[in-house]
Amino acid sequence: MITVLIVDDSQIMRSTVKACFSNVQIPCRYVEAKNGIEALEALETEKVDVVLLDWNMPVLSGIDFLKRVRGIEKYKKLPIIMVTSEGARYNVIEALKTGATDYIIKPITEKNFKEKILKFFP
Repeated sequence: MITVLIVDDSQIMRSTVKACFSNVQIPCRYVEAKNGIEALEALETEKVDVVLLDWNMPVLSGIDFLKRVRGIEKYKKLPIIMVTSEGARYNVIEALKTGATDYIIKPITEKNFKEKILKFFP
């Protein structure tokens, strides 16, 4: 069973991501965070296998979370997938350069979500 950390300030989006993940039919456990600070705390207490990360959040944004996490050696290879409405090309490039493993633009489609997730968990 894998542990998925879902980081989004919207409860509705966290629920949507969980629903998409359950449709992929990979047994998993969910840990949720409303912002980057809560996500950093979750990484300290949980063994996380993948992070699904929103960009725009209060307290600590997704891109700032990504910068911090990629600076910590034990998280350099952790799959972090941005799941965000920031769809401009420069946003995608910035996230990938900063260390995002992949990028999903909201609104999420099940087909797109499944394609991205199955790259990491075939």
